[in-house]
Amino acid sequence: MVRMISVDEAQARLLALASPLPPIEVELTRAVGHYMHGPLVATRTQPAADLSAMDGYAVTSADFPGPWRVIGESAAGRPFLGMLHAGEAVRIFTGAHVPKNADRILIQENAAREGEIVHATQDQSPADKPHIQHAGSDFLTGAEILTQGALLGAGQIALAAMAGYGKLCVGGRPRVAVVATGDELVAAGTQCTAAQIPSSNSPMLRAMLSNLPCDVIDGGILPDDLAALEASLAHLAAQADVIVTTGGASVGDHDLVQPALLNIGAKMDFWKVAMRPGKPLMAGKIGDTIMLGLPGNPSSAFVTATSFLLPLLRYMAGCQTPFPELQEAITTRDLPAGGMRAEYLRARVGEGRITPLNTQDSGLTHSLSHANALLLQPVNAASRAAGTIVQYIRLP
Repeated sequence: MVRMISVDEAQARLLALASPLPPIEVELTRAVGHYMHGPLVATRTQPAADLSAMDGYAVTSADFPGPWRVIGESAAGRPFLGMLHAGEAVRIFTGAHVPKNADRILIQENAAREGEIVHATQDQSPADKPHIQHAGSDFLTGAEILTQGALLGAGQIALAAMAGYGKLCVGGRPRVAVVATGDELVAAGTQCTAAQIPSSNSPMLRAMLSNLPCDVIDGGILPDDLAALEASLAHLAAQADVIVTTGGASVGDHDLVQPALLNIGAKMDFWKVAMRPGKPLMAGKIGDTIMLGLPGNPSSAFVTATSFLLPLLRYMAGCQTPFPELQEAITTRDLPAGGMRAEYLRARVGEGRITPLNTQDSGLTHSLSHANALLLQPVNAASRAAGTIVQYIRLP
């Protein structure tokens, strides 16, 4: 009899089958969604010099409130190269270099100018902000500005560009073959007979993978035929770092994925996880290729992909914290006692409160489309009343 293992043990054993892929170098504009390989160190100081944060006049506080005589102009990319002396000011614009000896900006709104003479109005005093961005106030040359494994979004790309980079060294891109199995499946958009259903798991998984740095191989829909499964899985194992199947992972006469894998030399690591939905989850390796078999019911496939497939790919792509973060909210409904399996309830969360959806049938997709969270009901949890703090996973 196959032992049913905990979610935590299954997650640890799955990652133990994998290793982070070798890093790759990508253009800065193509790095979004990747994970940093190693820390990123600034190659320049930003700002490289003191810059004005406002339009106005560069002056010295000792001369406040003026008057000053305007002796020149400093604009972004066209600095004033001289030095201020007592009673002198330089017209300055946002982002321009602050002249030597100037220690504050008299902002334009608070300046009164007649000809070449300018003075401060009563709206600005020496105690106000100097309106200067000092050299190195963002970062210094040699500073670590991104940590290893940092997820690269638009803000991180801007930071890397400002730090002097046009390319970045990031984690590798796993090649993932997505396969659906079952004689009853037809491609989405194809007219079905009463005995058929559209294949929803493959489009769903591809959507879930779309924000990850990976390359997806379409493994198609495979029939419940042992020889066909063996041939297709062996072919995909030669191309992919990970094969993910949906369906055929249980114990029925037509659940042939595991026998097919064993026949082509796969070594299975675990099968059956103490979770609902998603118990018939299996993992192993065909040579160097990781095999992950998800259940066929859409919600089961979704929950197991969230808890296993996505973390696996994040880890292989260089993420340091690949598993979804558990957050807390107050349940709006009573929860029954937990059983021998951890339950992941589709739910809606917002403003610190979470509501399990009425329908939790793993074969239904309508409730899945409404969920933005998975409420965790731990193994053997005591019953909990509405108003209790519970843990959940936030869905994208």
